[in-house]
Amino acid sequence: MSHKLISRSPDLKRLRDEGFHVEIRGGFLLLRGVPYVTPQKTVARGILVSTLKVVGERTAQPDTHVVEFAGEVPCDKEGRPLSKIINASKPRQIADGLTVKHIFSSKPKPSGKYQDYYEKMTTYLKILMSQAKAIDPNVDAATFPAYPADENDSVFKYADTASSRAGISEAATRLQVDRVAIVGLGGTGSYVLDYISKTHVQEIHLYDGDDFCNHNAFRIPGAASLDELEEKLKKVDYLHRVYDKMRRGVVPHAEYVSESNLQDFVDMDFVFLCFDAGEAKAALVRTLEEADVPFVDAGMGLYLSPTNTIHGMLRVTTSLPGKRDHVAKRVSVTAGGEDIYSKNIQLCELNALNAALAVVRWKKYLAFYGDVENEHATVYALDGNEMINEEKT
Repeated sequence: MSHKLISRSPDLKRLRDEGFHVEIRGGFLLLRGVPYVTPQKTVARGILVSTLKVVGERTAQPDTHVVEFAGEVPCDKEGRPLSKIINASKPRQIADGLTVKHIFSSKPKPSGKYQDYYEKMTTYLKILMSQAKAIDPNVDAATFPAYPADENDSVFKYADTASSRAGISEAATRLQVDRVAIVGLGGTGSYVLDYISKTHVQEIHLYDGDDFCNHNAFRIPGAASLDELEEKLKKVDYLHRVYDKMRRGVVPHAEYVSESNLQDFVDMDFVFLCFDAGEAKAALVRTLEEADVPFVDAGMGLYLSPTNTIHGMLRVTTSLPGKRDHVAKRVSVTAGGEDIYSKNIQLCELNALNAALAVVRWKKYLAFYGDVENEHATVYALDGNEMINEEKT
């Protein structure tokens, strides 16, 4: 199926976005799963087939009002053939073994021509489905099937219909950058991956040298099995396995940040720092700033009070070209000491919130979300449920 043709043709894209099972095969447009009534007065599903007129990489106005149908003789709710639209009934094999058995003719008035393939296909669909609904009111042709994606068109292994259904496909293209890195995949970083993996970023590079252990399974999205834990995989290899089911371009690096790989980050479009303070972090921050690479640092400082309740803060600090003067005082690069953000209490819902704040800031940077304040430092105080935005430009 030509996903490019569908995505670039408003009429075909509308059919797909509204949940219809659209396929292009051998130059024909197929609308699958169409409910109709059989001569036995039962509801079945057939396939509407139309020739397809294409100019370049988009559909043109249909050059015929006729469609063909794969299925039994379509009838009304009483089992009588729909003679008003059935022009002829003769089996004919078309592309890849598909056999159509009936020809339908229903000219639109007054022009006698359909404006596009959406109007053409839904006109016949409504005629057939109205009779099927008289028998089964719940039947529907909009089944929202999972489409396999075209490797040449998308990083995804099945079509992204979420953006199109929400009407945000154009805005989503702003997130289609080449290379993003996530450093630290233990808690917050794994949720960053989960959110970024649903965008059209071409490559997502994962950096973490740790093993995937029991405690990690309680910090990250999804559910790991005992068998998977016993494989003793690296964190990045486990996460690569999970997200490789959905998309291409997740690149695991089972290594910590060090002098040997600092140059890897110079060519990134954006970097998420989700790991503890220390010399490696200080070196990476310097490298990113010198190369003028945008990044966001996500930190979480939680502590257990004497009453056994958890308190603390989440912090997201953004460093962008033209606005880096605040980073030194807000991003901790010194390990140990009394720094609240160096504590190691991790809770999945707060990891997820911290990651969400970081990813929202990244999407603001790319103008996906509107940004009135243009803040570069955000602190969420758990106790008071307060969000504090600072370093505004």
